[in-house]
Amino acid sequence: MAERKPFVLRLPEDLFRELQAWAEQELRSVNGQIEYILREAAERRRSERRKR
Repeated sequence: MAERKPFVLRLPEDLFRELQAWAEQELRSVNGQIEYILREAAERRRSERRKR
């Protein structure tokens, strides 16, 4: 697995709770859920750029 870069992320409480609930539904940690969402978004963006 690639080395990970730690950083601080501050979120509004309501957004954190929503991510926490979503993560629980998907059997992930909040950190894992955020990473999953970001990877999916980055992949979509790369795909859109290739289409141009």
